[in-house]
Amino acid sequence: MKRREFVAGASALVGAGLLAGSASGASSGSAGVAIPGVEAESSRETENISAGRIDVHHHIFSPALRETLQRHNVHQLAGNAIPDWTPESSLGAMERSGVRTAITSVVMPGLSLERSELVHVSRSSNEYSADLVRRYPGRFGFFAHVPLPFTDNACAEAIHALDTLNADGVVLLASNGEKFLGDETFDELMSELDRRQATVFVHPNLHPSTVELGLDTPPGLLEFSCDLTRAGLNLILSGTMERYPQIRWILAHAGGFLPYVAWRVSLANAMPEFSDKAALGVLNYLRRFYFDTASSASRYSMATLRELVEPSRILFGSDAPYEAEGQTLAQITELGKDGFWSTQMVAGVEREHALSLFPRFRMEGEAVAAAPLYEHEPWSGQMKRQMLQPLRSLAQNMRK
Repeated sequence: MKRREFVAGASALVGAGLLAGSASGASSGSAGVAIPGVEAESSRETENISAGRIDVHHHIFSPALRETLQRHNVHQLAGNAIPDWTPESSLGAMERSGVRTAITSVVMPGLSLERSELVHVSRSSNEYSADLVRRYPGRFGFFAHVPLPFTDNACAEAIHALDTLNADGVVLLASNGEKFLGDETFDELMSELDRRQATVFVHPNLHPSTVELGLDTPPGLLEFSCDLTRAGLNLILSGTMERYPQIRWILAHAGGFLPYVAWRVSLANAMPEFSDKAALGVLNYLRRFYFDTASSASRYSMATLRELVEPSRILFGSDAPYEAEGQTLAQITELGKDGFWSTQMVAGVEREHALSLFPRFRMEGEAVAAAPLYEHEPWSGQMKRQMLQPLRSLAQNMRK
């Protein structure tokens, strides 16, 4: 059977519903915080910051992480020089950019550690991040680091961070060792996160196969996007998003290539092997992801997301301190000035959309839209799939 005949047959299943395309804490209250080493801003600027932007992609370097990097003589992560980071440097950049709150994360792309060392870095970094939250009320939240690929240790750390340290979620690398998120090895962790309706920030890593490719290309240009795309699709096709529907996922860097190839990967709906794992249709699950703007706030990337997902799914992320200060913010401002985004959309991206995931950062009198919660496929959907199974088989035969 010719390829174009298969595609035409798969497209015909849209009408049958197989290629689904639609989705079936306390206020801080403080207007300003004294910041050591940062000069006071004007009263107008301080007012703006008090109800300002929320940055969901903001990296820090805990003492434990810095000591580990020094011990291994590591001066770069994924091709990026390790910055001379301090809390004051973050707070200063936040003040200048009108960022009220940064949800911080500790990540080590491309660095593989032994179990005991990784467990230590996770616990120490999370305790440090929680202390930053206490020291600067309203200015920081944090995604907890967990020691994947060691699932048992990752579960223990996630439970401690979410239940005891009051973390705002966890950060997971898209690939861990040779396994991508969605691998059954990580199911125990997914179960704990689902039980807590946790928010998970997915950051790219460097898969071992990256080195084997032999491409002399900076990882951030291509491989990071590949890592995110593979993990995002695997979360859908492995059935992870169906089995654990109450996890809220944020994909860094606008989801890599995944939004761009959305239609192509939705052809999996015509393949019987995915009928139970992605029962509601690939596009349905894809539209449940949140996407940040880090290194991706150009018109080209945002045009794709605008056509694919609800506006509330796009969040401000700066990739501080790696990205040039203010770069993403300047792109977002430009999208508002040239009319690509409305004033309301810009305000949503910069703050309001994130408040749905992190309502504890709301200011007094500020309205917050509740983030949607999803359930497993309903009984009626299961019956519908059974009725349409002959059409799926027909499409599969056409493909072969």
